[in-house]
Amino acid sequence: MSSGKYGNISGAKDLSDWGRPIARLFANILKETKISVLMVTNFHLLLSIFCAWLILQEYIIEGCFLIVVKGVVDAIDGELARIRERPSHVGRYWDTIADTLGLILVTYAFGQHLGWDGVYISVIVVAVLFQYSLFNHFSVRARRLGLGDDTSRVDEKICPTAKPWEKQIHVNLLHKIYLVGFSWQDQIIDMMTGKGSKNLSFELTISSMLGYGFQSIIILILGLSMNINLLDDLILYVNGTIMILVVLKSRF
Repeated sequence: MSSGKYGNISGAKDLSDWGRPIARLFANILKETKISVLMVTNFHLLLSIFCAWLILQEYIIEGCFLIVVKGVVDAIDGELARIRERPSHVGRYWDTIADTLGLILVTYAFGQHLGWDGVYISVIVVAVLFQYSLFNHFSVRARRLGLGDDTSRVDEKICPTAKPWEKQIHVNLLHKIYLVGFSWQDQIIDMMTGKGSKNLSFELTISSMLGYGFQSIIILILGLSMNINLLDDLILYVNGTIMILVVLKSRF
């Protein structure tokens, strides 16, 4: 793949990864600075908070545009870790936690704007989490297959050993938080999916449509066309159909 994120896996296209060249450019700028990977992660969490505020203030187009910007910034931390050759379990766990907090806040804001009740907002959040988890599942498997990357794992039940540049106590803490908040999703997705195709190219390509980068573009289009009211249809029906297709293909 052009991004090099999945090594030598052929035939696969990560449709959610369109912003990586931009992220790589900024990561190279930050390479020799004192800005840490975690600082970048914290910044994209702040962007999510600001985005939710914009939506609550009825600045819908601006909020949708910021969702796209946040997606690019979200890729900078991973690129910075790769360029510095310092993959991190702390960074991996905190990035997932920060992404989820941002997702909940932005979804809540859209729900308030569209008049969804609390239960419906919760349903939408859970649906999106499972859709992201499905894409992440095949992304992790593809990175391991193509690059031997062990920073992320399909099964996170066992706490990993800290890298030399991080502290085990921090890994242990964030691993426990991850287990409580996310391991149940991983286990359900793992039970749902099968062995998959030979190089996972179909599963990765199609499930990448559920990734943040691709979804952010669709949401921006909905915002610009004044059709943000179709957001729940996108998540429940369109994305739900994609999810079913990928799961079935992985099993048969």
